[in-house]
Amino acid sequence: MSIQGITEQDIANYLANTPGFFERHAELLAAVQLTSPHGQRAVSLQERQMEMLREKNKGLELRIIEMIRHGTENVSIADKLHRWTRAIMLTHNPGDLPDVLVAELKHQFMIPQSAIRIWGAADVFNVLPFAKAVSEDARSFAASLSQPYCGVNSGFEAAQWLADVSTVMSLALIPLRVRQDDPAFGMLVLASPDPTRYSADMGTEFLSRIGDIASAGLSRLLPIA
Repeated sequence: MSIQGITEQDIANYLANTPGFFERHAELLAAVQLTSPHGQRAVSLQERQMEMLREKNKGLELRIIEMIRHGTENVSIADKLHRWTRAIMLTHNPGDLPDVLVAELKHQFMIPQSAIRIWGAADVFNVLPFAKAVSEDARSFAASLSQPYCGVNSGFEAAQWLADVSTVMSLALIPLRVRQDDPAFGMLVLASPDPTRYSADMGTEFLSRIGDIASAGLSRLLPIA
């Protein structure tokens, strides 16, 4: 039989579409010698197939371990979010809400520094720290955010609300609004000395959830319409 003009792909297609070939020629499984990827020794086709299956199984095991790790991390985050939300809901005095919110947020999520400012709160709260004056520029910036800002500290006014601004390398600025289309009535600041903790390319979905819960709780401070 002439093999002139037959390509490796032709042979591969023939073997793939002729499953009985190795049943009729079982001796080839042991006779064909391949180079092992784990050294220069020659192995049979059967041994090479077993090595490939072991490598595939190892890859699947690593993927399963990674999925379990991510699942464990998600459960841990959900538990922290639950405890933080519960602390907000159990705060009876509205004037205590900003302090409780910030303290629990720092505790549950290991945030080095955090601060909050609210403008437009009811007059009875005007003497409290969270109601200190905020410039019109800061209010406009908060209103312009459709999602949290994450990145380096570029001299934002909100960074000055923190206890030690000199150590802040990255921060997240989360606008507070009752509804998505409403103007912002405040802003929450999360800060870290780690320049990579709040990076410009990180996802903001979780921070948006933080903002939604915080806004819902803090809406009790606003004047009754």
